[in-house]
Amino acid sequence: MSTDDESRLCIVGAGLAAAGMADALSDEPVSVTALEKSRGVGGRAATRRRDGCRYDHGANYIKDSDERTRELLTSLGADGLVDIDAPVWPFDGEGTISESQRPESHKWTWEVGITQLAKRLFGRTDADIRKETRVDELEEGQSGWTISDTDGATHGPFDAVVLTPPAPQTADLLRATELVDGDGDLAAATDAVDQVPYRTIRSLMLHYPFEIDRPYYALVNDDRDHDIGWLARESCKPGHIPDGEELLVVQMAPDWSTANYDKPVDDAASEVAAKAARLLDDDRLTEPNWVDDQGWRYALPDAGVDSEAVEPLEAHGLYVAGDWVVGEPRAHEALWCGVDVGKRLAATV
Repeated sequence: MSTDDESRLCIVGAGLAAAGMADALSDEPVSVTALEKSRGVGGRAATRRRDGCRYDHGANYIKDSDERTRELLTSLGADGLVDIDAPVWPFDGEGTISESQRPESHKWTWEVGITQLAKRLFGRTDADIRKETRVDELEEGQSGWTISDTDGATHGPFDAVVLTPPAPQTADLLRATELVDGDGDLAAATDAVDQVPYRTIRSLMLHYPFEIDRPYYALVNDDRDHDIGWLARESCKPGHIPDGEELLVVQMAPDWSTANYDKPVDDAASEVAAKAARLLDDDRLTEPNWVDDQGWRYALPDAGVDSEAVEPLEAHGLYVAGDWVVGEPRAHEALWCGVDVGKRLAATV
């Protein structure tokens, strides 16, 4: 990176990988700019609001599966942090629900939603987050990297760039990248990123003006043989749903999601509500009083990228980060991948 007083880093995307990276570099002489195509931060770890409800429609919570995740959550402050204490139970392709035999781990979110994770991480940095900025070209020059967006604006120059979108979108950006030299490295990296397999998920959020009493927070299909992959009761999260109401977050299985990705929301919601009603054995659930939906065409990576193929790009100051880099479709894996890349960048300052 630059030998000037402050190095210049651009992160494409403002999800958890980017937030972790910015946080890891917050005490380093690095100026961080994040270019985010949407209106918010957090990526799939996002929260929506409607009619007095808050709901996490992508990543549902953060697992503190290791000590450093616990320490990080503690460092962000305990105000509004909640642990979902009800368990997750499995069900099979026939819709048979079983009590979980696994020991329960902590499942963390916030009263105002999971997006607080990215917001709090970015909030303790000086990162410049430029929202509604969709990157379409990257060019390496003698003075650093210049980035163009779809509105015709340019950003930079930067000493280094980190690409954090899902692998297929990162591959598209690599195809639209110009290096001073090393085109063979770029082609090999693009091919490797392009080969990361993904599952498509369409989520339907179903709201009801009555409570649903169950001994579990969520159900997960453990044999991947049901049209519903995950069903969660948002009322189990303090501060999310008003008393006397319920909101189900129903994440459909990849096959169903792919086949019905573009189905009109009312038609999709009617079908999903019927499936949820059968699974929970409650005919009232066929008629939610309002619905919302979100499609994640590139939701969950099923493998990681070939690290040897993308590593040569780092000599050009071009890096990749995200859950697809490590091949683990978990929010905390994206976060820690970003932190690890940030630490590598810090060592080059």
